Amino acid sequence: QVQLVESGGGLVQPGGSLRLSCATSGFIFDFIGISWFRQAPGKEREGISCISNTDGRTLYADSAKGRFTISRDNAKNTVYLQMTNLKPEDTAVYYCAADEREVPCTDANDPPVGFSSWGQGTQVTVSS
Repeated sequence: QVQLVESGGGLVQPGGSLRLSCATSGFIFDFIGISWFRQAPGKEREGISCISNTDGRTLYADSAKGRFTISRDNAKNTVYLQMTNLKPEDTAVYYCAADEREVPCTDANDPPVGFSSWGQGTQVTVSS
């Protein structure tokens, strides 16, 4: 059974940092890319970052560039999203998704379609 489980969300003050984790199981991890999305109340789910399984390519949406870093630990079947200098507008539920397309991670702004599996999400709230 394939599964993705996000963790690491929480309440943080503006300017603070969080590291989200996306632990996977049931996949051949080396064969999948992973994307992070987020969805704020009343807004559509948006892509913010992705990492390829083939060449380690990482991409970021403009909102994440310079503040977020995506990485993967193939030994732990886990992808991380390190978020720094968080802003109130980063408040959202963050989701990771498995990308099993022939060429994964081609655009960090991909819409949330065509991904084979999703996690349940983790809430990030940035507030003073």
